[in-house]
Amino acid sequence: MAFLHFNGVGISALAACVPSNVIDNYNYTKYFPADEVKAVVDKIGVFERRFADEKTCASDLCYAAAERLIADNNIDRSEIDLLVFVSQTADYRMPATSILLQNRLGLPMSTIAFDVNLGCSGFLFGMSIVYSMMQQMGLRKALLLDGETRSKVYSPKDRRSAFIFGDAGVAALIERDERFGKSHFSLNTDGSRGDLIMIPGGGYRNMSSAETLKEKVVDEYGNIRSDEQGYMNGADVFNFVIVEIPKDIKRLFAEVGEDVQQMDYYVFHQANNFINSFIAKKMKLDKERIPSSIQKYGNTSSVSVPLTIVSELKEQLSGCRKRVMLSAFGVGMAWATAIVDFDNCHISDIVEI
Repeated sequence: MAFLHFNGVGISALAACVPSNVIDNYNYTKYFPADEVKAVVDKIGVFERRFADEKTCASDLCYAAAERLIADNNIDRSEIDLLVFVSQTADYRMPATSILLQNRLGLPMSTIAFDVNLGCSGFLFGMSIVYSMMQQMGLRKALLLDGETRSKVYSPKDRRSAFIFGDAGVAALIERDERFGKSHFSLNTDGSRGDLIMIPGGGYRNMSSAETLKEKVVDEYGNIRSDEQGYMNGADVFNFVIVEIPKDIKRLFAEVGEDVQQMDYYVFHQANNFINSFIAKKMKLDKERIPSSIQKYGNTSSVSVPLTIVSELKEQLSGCRKRVMLSAFGVGMAWATAIVDFDNCHISDIVEI
Protein backbone atom coordinates (compact mmCIF):
# COMPACT_ATOMS: atom_id res chain seq x y z
CA MET A 1 0.00 0.00 0.00
CA ALA A 2 1.29 3.47 -0.90
CA PHE A 3 0.87 5.26 2.42
CA LEU A 4 2.83 8.42 3.22
CA HIS A 5 3.04 9.99 6.68
CA PHE A 6 4.27 13.47 7.61
CA ASN A 7 4.67 15.52 10.75
CA GLY A 8 4.79 19.28 11.16
CA VAL A 9 3.97 20.30 7.58
CA GLY A 10 0.73 21.92 6.47
CA ILE A 11 -1.17 24.49 4.44
CA SER A 12 -0.99 27.87 6.18
CA ALA A 13 -2.83 29.92 3.54
CA LEU A 14 -5.06 29.41 0.49
CA ALA A 15 -6.34 31.63 -2.31
CA ALA A 16 -8.38 30.92 -5.42
CA CYS A 17 -9.20 32.62 -8.69
CA VAL A 18 -12.07 32.01 -11.11
CA PRO A 19 -12.93 33.65 -14.43
CA SER A 20 -15.50 36.44 -14.22
CA ASN A 21 -17.46 34.89 -17.11
CA VAL A 22 -20.41 33.04 -15.51
CA ILE A 23 -22.09 30.29 -17.54
CA ASP A 24 -25.73 29.68 -16.62
CA ASN A 25 -26.15 26.01 -17.44
CA TYR A 26 -29.89 26.28 -18.00
CA ASN A 27 -29.17 28.76 -20.79
CA TYR A 28 -26.34 26.71 -22.31
CA THR A 29 -28.67 25.71 -25.12
CA LYS A 30 -26.83 26.48 -28.36
CA TYR A 31 -26.55 22.82 -29.38
CA PHE A 32 -29.35 21.14 -27.42
CA PRO A 33 -33.09 21.77 -26.82
CA ALA A 34 -33.91 23.69 -23.63
CA ASP A 35 -35.99 20.88 -22.13
CA GLU A 36 -33.15 18.40 -22.67
CA VAL A 37 -30.66 20.82 -21.11
CA LYS A 38 -32.88 21.31 -18.06
CA ALA A 39 -33.14 17.56 -17.52
CA VAL A 40 -29.36 17.15 -17.67
CA VAL A 41 -28.64 20.13 -15.40
CA ASP A 42 -31.21 19.06 -12.81
CA LYS A 43 -29.66 15.58 -12.73
CA ILE A 44 -26.00 16.61 -12.34
CA GLY A 45 -26.62 19.60 -10.06
CA VAL A 46 -24.24 21.98 -11.89
CA PHE A 47 -26.14 25.26 -12.24
CA GLU A 48 -23.28 27.65 -12.96
CA ARG A 49 -19.69 27.42 -14.16
CA ARG A 50 -16.85 29.81 -14.95
CA PHE A 51 -15.22 29.87 -18.39
CA ALA A 52 -11.90 31.52 -19.15
CA ASP A 53 -11.69 33.55 -22.34
CA GLU A 54 -9.49 32.40 -25.22
CA LYS A 55 -6.46 34.38 -23.99
CA THR A 56 -6.62 33.21 -20.36
CA CYS A 57 -4.71 30.09 -19.35
CA ALA A 58 -4.61 28.05 -16.15
CA SER A 59 -1.35 29.81 -15.29
CA ASP A 60 -3.12 33.19 -15.36
CA LEU A 61 -5.68 31.98 -12.84
CA CYS A 62 -2.92 30.56 -10.62
CA TYR A 63 -0.88 33.75 -10.94
CA ALA A 64 -3.83 35.88 -9.77
CA ALA A 65 -4.47 33.51 -6.86
CA ALA A 66 -0.78 33.51 -5.89
CA GLU A 67 -0.55 37.29 -6.00
CA ARG A 68 -3.59 37.56 -3.72
CA LEU A 69 -2.11 34.97 -1.34
CA ILE A 70 1.28 36.75 -1.24
CA ALA A 71 -0.32 40.15 -0.63
CA ASP A 72 -2.81 38.98 2.00
CA ASN A 73 -0.16 37.13 3.97
CA ASN A 74 2.71 39.62 3.54
CA ILE A 75 4.96 36.89 2.15
CA ASP A 76 8.61 37.62 1.42
CA ARG A 77 9.03 36.25 -2.12
CA SER A 78 12.71 35.54 -1.48
CA GLU A 79 11.68 32.89 1.08
CA ILE A 80 9.73 30.78 -1.42
CA ASP A 81 12.08 27.90 -2.17
CA LEU A 82 9.69 25.62 -4.08
CA LEU A 83 6.94 26.09 -6.67
CA VAL A 84 4.94 23.12 -7.97
CA PHE A 85 2.36 23.66 -10.70
CA VAL A 86 -0.34 20.99 -11.12
CA SER A 87 -2.29 21.02 -14.38
CA GLN A 88 -3.23 19.16 -17.53
CA THR A 89 -3.88 22.42 -19.39
CA ALA A 90 -0.38 23.90 -19.40
CA ASP A 91 0.60 27.02 -21.37
CA TYR A 92 2.92 25.16 -23.74
CA ARG A 93 4.24 21.68 -24.46
CA MET A 94 7.55 23.20 -23.39
CA PRO A 95 8.87 24.87 -21.30
CA ALA A 96 7.26 23.87 -18.03
CA THR A 97 4.63 26.40 -16.92
CA SER A 98 5.99 26.38 -13.35
CA ILE A 99 9.25 27.91 -14.55
CA LEU A 100 7.38 30.71 -16.33
CA LEU A 101 5.40 31.32 -13.14
CA GLN A 102 8.62 31.49 -11.10
CA ASN A 103 9.71 34.43 -13.22
CA ARG A 104 6.28 36.05 -13.46
CA LEU A 105 5.83 35.97 -9.68
CA GLY A 106 9.26 37.50 -9.12
CA LEU A 107 10.63 34.51 -7.23
CA PRO A 108 14.40 34.00 -6.92
CA MET A 109 16.27 31.85 -9.43
CA SER A 110 17.11 29.51 -6.56
CA THR A 111 13.41 28.49 -6.44
CA ILE A 112 12.84 24.83 -7.35
CA ALA A 113 10.06 24.76 -9.95
CA PHE A 114 8.44 21.88 -11.83
CA ASP A 115 5.11 20.75 -13.26
CA VAL A 116 2.94 17.79 -12.27
CA ASN A 117 0.69 16.47 -15.06
CA LEU A 118 -2.21 14.85 -13.22
CA GLY A 119 -5.98 15.16 -13.47
CA CYS A 120 -8.62 15.20 -10.77
CA SER A 121 -6.40 13.69 -8.05
CA GLY A 122 -3.59 16.14 -8.79
CA PHE A 123 -3.88 18.49 -5.83
CA LEU A 124 -3.52 15.66 -3.31
CA PHE A 125 -0.61 14.14 -5.22
CA GLY A 126 0.92 17.62 -5.37
CA MET A 127 0.45 18.07 -1.62
CA SER A 128 2.23 14.80 -0.94
CA ILE A 129 5.17 15.83 -3.14
CA VAL A 130 5.49 19.23 -1.51
CA TYR A 131 5.07 17.80 2.00
CA SER A 132 7.84 15.29 1.24
CA MET A 133 10.22 17.98 0.04
CA MET A 134 9.33 20.33 2.89
CA GLN A 135 10.49 17.71 5.38
CA GLN A 136 13.99 18.62 4.23
CA MET A 137 15.33 21.29 6.55
CA GLY A 138 16.73 23.44 3.72
CA LEU A 139 13.30 24.58 2.45
CA ARG A 140 11.41 27.46 4.04
CA LYS A 141 8.17 28.07 2.12
CA ALA A 142 6.50 26.37 -0.84
CA LEU A 143 3.80 27.39 -3.29
CA LEU A 144 1.51 24.68 -4.64
CA LEU A 145 -0.32 26.12 -7.66
CA ASP A 146 -3.12 24.16 -9.31
CA GLY A 147 -5.06 25.40 -12.33
CA GLU A 148 -7.29 24.03 -15.06
CA THR A 149 -9.17 25.45 -18.05
CA ARG A 150 -11.29 22.40 -18.73
CA SER A 151 -13.78 24.46 -20.75
CA LYS A 152 -11.18 24.37 -23.53
CA VAL A 153 -10.86 20.58 -23.38
CA TYR A 154 -14.41 19.26 -23.83
CA SER A 155 -16.78 19.60 -26.76
CA PRO A 156 -19.91 21.74 -26.21
CA LYS A 157 -21.63 19.37 -28.66
CA ASP A 158 -21.13 16.28 -26.47
CA ARG A 159 -23.97 16.22 -23.95
CA ARG A 160 -22.10 13.72 -21.74
CA SER A 161 -19.50 16.35 -20.80
CA ALA A 162 -20.80 19.69 -22.10
CA PHE A 163 -22.50 20.74 -18.86
CA ILE A 164 -20.03 19.55 -16.24
CA PHE A 165 -16.64 21.23 -16.42
CA GLY A 166 -15.42 24.69 -15.42
CA ASP A 167 -12.20 26.68 -14.96
CA ALA A 168 -10.33 27.83 -11.84
CA GLY A 169 -6.93 28.19 -10.20
CA VAL A 170 -5.67 27.98 -6.62
CA ALA A 171 -2.54 28.81 -4.67
CA ALA A 172 -1.55 27.13 -1.40
CA LEU A 173 1.25 28.23 0.91
CA ILE A 174 2.83 25.20 2.57
CA GLU A 175 5.19 25.53 5.54
CA ARG A 176 6.86 23.53 8.29
CA ASP A 177 5.37 24.12 11.71
CA GLU A 178 4.82 21.72 14.61
CA ARG A 179 1.27 22.99 15.01
CA PHE A 180 0.18 21.01 11.95
CA GLY A 181 0.79 17.68 13.64
CA LYS A 182 0.55 14.42 11.70
CA SER A 183 -0.86 14.04 8.20
CA HIS A 184 -1.42 10.91 6.18
CA PHE A 185 -1.83 10.15 2.46
CA SER A 186 -2.90 7.16 0.39
CA LEU A 187 -2.02 7.44 -3.31
CA ASN A 188 -3.20 5.00 -5.98
CA THR A 189 -3.14 4.48 -9.75
CA ASP A 190 -4.66 2.02 -12.23
CA GLY A 191 -3.48 2.57 -15.79
CA SER A 192 -5.57 -0.34 -17.04
CA ARG A 193 -8.49 2.10 -16.83
CA GLY A 194 -6.60 4.88 -18.59
CA ASP A 195 -9.09 4.99 -21.44
CA LEU A 196 -12.06 5.89 -19.22
CA ILE A 197 -11.21 9.61 -19.34
CA MET A 198 -8.95 10.59 -22.21
CA ILE A 199 -7.99 13.00 -24.97
CA PRO A 200 -6.80 10.51 -27.60
CA GLY A 201 -5.36 13.00 -30.12
CA GLY A 202 -2.83 15.82 -30.02
CA GLY A 203 -0.09 14.15 -27.99
CA TYR A 204 2.93 12.28 -29.26
CA ARG A 205 1.22 8.87 -29.51
CA ASN A 206 -1.38 10.31 -31.88
CA MET A 207 -0.05 13.64 -33.06
CA SER A 208 -2.16 16.59 -34.22
CA SER A 209 -3.39 16.37 -37.78
CA ALA A 210 -6.34 17.38 -39.88
CA GLU A 211 -7.93 14.08 -38.90
CA THR A 212 -7.51 14.52 -35.11
CA LEU A 213 -9.00 18.03 -35.34
CA LYS A 214 -12.03 16.97 -37.35
CA GLU A 215 -15.35 16.95 -35.49
CA LYS A 216 -17.32 13.73 -35.90
CA VAL A 217 -20.43 12.03 -34.57
CA VAL A 218 -19.15 9.56 -31.97
CA ASP A 219 -22.22 7.57 -30.90
CA GLU A 220 -25.82 6.69 -31.65
CA TYR A 221 -27.02 9.69 -29.59
CA GLY A 222 -25.51 12.18 -32.00
CA ASN A 223 -22.78 13.49 -29.68
CA ILE A 224 -20.01 15.31 -31.53
CA ARG A 225 -16.34 15.85 -30.69
CA SER A 226 -12.87 15.65 -32.20
CA ASP A 227 -10.04 13.39 -31.11
CA GLU A 228 -8.42 16.40 -29.47
CA GLN A 229 -11.37 16.93 -27.14
CA GLY A 230 -11.88 14.93 -23.99
CA TYR A 231 -14.29 12.10 -23.51
CA MET A 232 -15.46 10.31 -20.40
CA ASN A 233 -17.06 6.91 -19.95
CA GLY A 234 -19.35 8.09 -17.18
CA ALA A 235 -20.90 4.72 -16.28
CA ASP A 236 -17.56 2.95 -15.87
CA VAL A 237 -16.07 5.90 -13.96
CA PHE A 238 -19.01 5.79 -11.57
CA ASN A 239 -18.67 2.04 -11.04
CA PHE A 240 -14.95 2.46 -10.38
CA VAL A 241 -15.41 5.34 -7.92
CA ILE A 242 -18.13 3.79 -5.77
CA VAL A 243 -15.99 0.67 -5.24
CA GLU A 244 -12.45 2.02 -4.93
CA ILE A 245 -12.91 5.30 -3.05
CA PRO A 246 -14.69 3.92 0.04
CA LYS A 247 -12.14 1.08 0.16
CA ASP A 248 -9.24 3.53 0.03
CA ILE A 249 -10.71 5.74 2.75
CA LYS A 250 -11.22 2.74 5.01
CA ARG A 251 -7.67 1.46 4.35
CA LEU A 252 -6.08 4.79 5.27
CA PHE A 253 -8.06 5.21 8.48
CA ALA A 254 -7.29 1.64 9.48
CA GLU A 255 -3.59 2.24 8.75
CA VAL A 256 -3.38 5.30 11.02
CA GLY A 257 -5.86 4.17 13.68
CA GLU A 258 -8.21 7.13 13.37
CA ASP A 259 -12.01 7.17 13.28
CA VAL A 260 -13.46 8.46 10.02
CA GLN A 261 -16.53 9.67 11.90
CA GLN A 262 -14.38 12.04 13.98
CA MET A 263 -13.28 14.26 11.09
CA ASP A 264 -14.46 17.86 11.23
CA TYR A 265 -14.99 18.01 7.46
CA TYR A 266 -14.86 15.75 4.40
CA VAL A 267 -13.87 17.47 1.16
CA PHE A 268 -14.45 15.40 -1.97
CA HIS A 269 -13.53 16.01 -5.58
CA GLN A 270 -16.53 17.70 -7.16
CA ALA A 271 -17.22 15.12 -9.87
CA ASN A 272 -20.97 15.26 -9.51
CA ASN A 273 -23.48 15.40 -6.68
CA PHE A 274 -24.71 11.85 -7.20
CA ILE A 275 -21.28 10.25 -6.76
CA ASN A 276 -20.47 12.19 -3.60
CA SER A 277 -23.90 11.55 -2.10
CA PHE A 278 -23.51 7.84 -2.81
CA ILE A 279 -20.08 7.70 -1.10
CA ALA A 280 -21.36 9.67 1.90
CA LYS A 281 -24.35 7.36 2.30
CA LYS A 282 -22.25 4.22 1.87
CA MET A 283 -19.79 5.37 4.55
CA LYS A 284 -22.47 6.89 6.82
CA LEU A 285 -20.79 10.30 6.79
CA ASP A 286 -22.53 13.38 8.15
CA LYS A 287 -23.70 15.36 5.11
CA GLU A 288 -23.52 18.58 7.13
CA ARG A 289 -19.74 18.17 7.19
CA ILE A 290 -19.40 17.64 3.42
CA PRO A 291 -19.12 21.02 1.66
CA SER A 292 -20.10 21.30 -1.99
CA SER A 293 -19.17 23.87 -4.62
CA ILE A 294 -20.08 21.99 -7.80
CA GLN A 295 -23.40 23.79 -8.12
CA LYS A 296 -21.69 27.13 -8.79
CA TYR A 297 -18.30 26.16 -10.26
CA GLY A 298 -18.86 22.75 -11.85
CA ASN A 299 -16.17 20.09 -11.97
CA THR A 300 -12.84 21.97 -12.07
CA SER A 301 -10.78 18.76 -12.11
CA SER A 302 -7.81 18.86 -9.69
CA VAL A 303 -8.74 22.36 -8.52
CA SER A 304 -12.08 21.25 -7.11
CA VAL A 305 -10.88 20.13 -3.65
CA PRO A 306 -8.98 23.32 -2.73
CA LEU A 307 -11.57 25.52 -4.48
CA THR A 308 -14.29 23.95 -2.33
CA ILE A 309 -12.24 24.72 0.79
CA VAL A 310 -11.78 28.36 -0.24
CA SER A 311 -15.39 28.75 -1.35
CA GLU A 312 -17.20 26.88 1.43
CA LEU A 313 -14.92 26.65 4.49
CA LYS A 314 -13.32 30.09 4.73
CA GLU A 315 -14.96 31.00 8.03
CA GLN A 316 -14.95 27.47 9.46
CA LEU A 317 -11.16 27.07 9.15
CA SER A 318 -10.20 30.58 10.24
CA GLY A 319 -8.68 31.01 13.70
CA CYS A 320 -9.11 27.39 14.74
CA ARG A 321 -7.82 23.86 14.28
CA LYS A 322 -9.76 21.32 12.25
CA ARG A 323 -9.03 17.76 11.15
CA VAL A 324 -10.09 17.28 7.53
CA MET A 325 -10.31 14.33 5.18
CA LEU A 326 -9.63 15.04 1.51
CA SER A 327 -10.59 12.65 -1.30
CA ALA A 328 -9.95 13.04 -5.04
CA PHE A 329 -10.30 10.69 -8.00
CA GLY A 330 -10.35 10.73 -11.77
CA VAL A 331 -8.17 10.84 -14.88
CA GLY A 332 -5.70 8.01 -15.02
CA MET A 333 -7.35 6.42 -13.22
CA ALA A 334 -5.66 7.90 -10.18
CA TRP A 335 -7.11 8.49 -6.72
CA ALA A 336 -5.97 9.72 -3.34
CA THR A 337 -7.13 10.14 0.24
CA ALA A 338 -5.54 12.44 2.81
CA ILE A 339 -6.04 13.25 6.49
CA VAL A 340 -4.63 16.68 7.31
CA ASP A 341 -4.82 19.42 9.91
CA PHE A 342 -5.85 22.96 9.08
CA ASP A 343 -4.65 25.20 11.91
CA ASN A 344 -5.64 28.86 11.59
CA CYS A 345 -5.40 28.65 7.82
CA HIS A 346 -5.71 32.09 6.24
CA ILE A 347 -8.16 31.79 3.35
CA SER A 348 -8.44 34.78 1.02
CA ASP A 349 -11.59 35.96 -0.73
CA ILE A 350 -11.98 34.47 -4.20
CA VAL A 351 -10.44 36.57 -6.98
CA GLU A 352 -12.23 37.05 -10.31
CA ILE A 353 -10.43 37.99 -13.55
